[in-house]
Amino acid sequence: MYNKVILVGNLSRDVELKYLPSGTAIGQFGIATNRTYKDTNTGENKQEVMFIDVKVFGRSAEVANQYLRKGSKALVEGRLVLEQWVDKNGYKRSKHVVIAEKVQFMDSKSQNSGGEFNGYKAQSAPKPQMQQTQQNIPSIDIDESEIPF
Repeated sequence: MYNKVILVGNLSRDVELKYLPSGTAIGQFGIATNRTYKDTNTGENKQEVMFIDVKVFGRSAEVANQYLRKGSKALVEGRLVLEQWVDKNGYKRSKHVVIAEKVQFMDSKSQNSGGEFNGYKAQSAPKPQMQQTQQNIPSIDIDESEIPF
């Protein structure tokens, strides 16, 4: 059996970073992808847009939270899982989610001046730990060699 998903698209919302009780970071975001096809009846070009939920874990989640914002272009590689739960009204609910094993930033560094990525300055090592954000999410000191763009 083989379960592999590769998506390229734009983030439909900012990365939401949380931490599990074990201390593992989990990032959740949406990605919008589209495909263009020709309608067989009318002959006109149409677009089909898909909005997919993505989860990423560990250091990748922290890096994604620091550098990706709504509208950022990214390549997501991972596997498809079915999440199931019972809602507050007692109904069974489910949805498919991509568990990302790899998230690659697709926006070029040259689109932003001064080494910025979507308005956020890339950090060079070594630097002292930055102050925590208003959401109490710790900042991450990243070496420029770790930035995939």
